[in-house]
Amino acid sequence: MEIKWNKLAVKQLIDAIQYLEDNDQLTYAEKIEKRILLHIKSLPQKSKLYQPDRLKKNNDGSFHAFEIDSYRISYRVLPKEIRILRIRHSSRRPYTR
Repeated sequence: MEIKWNKLAVKQLIDAIQYLEDNDQLTYAEKIEKRILLHIKSLPQKSKLYQPDRLKKNNDGSFHAFEIDSYRISYRVLPKEIRILRIRHSSRRPYTR
C-alpha cells in the first residue's frame, strides 16, 4: 500500500518543524520529525491500528488519526493508498488552518 501526502499536510509538517527550529528547539524538532515520519512510514502494516478520526464529520470509517507529542496526524485509508491529510498541533482548534 502506497503512502501519499496532501500538499497541505507537507506544508503543515514543514511549518511545525520550522516553528520549533525558530524557537531554538532544534533537538526536539529533529526528534519529533523523525517520530512522525516513522509512524507514517509504518501505516501500511498497521493502518487500522489507530482510532477513527473523532473530529471528522460524516466519517465513513476510512478517516483515522493519531497523536505524537501533541501533534495530531489525520489520514485516510483507501483501497490502494493511505493519504496523509493534515498535521497540526492539538492545541489548535480543529476547524482552523
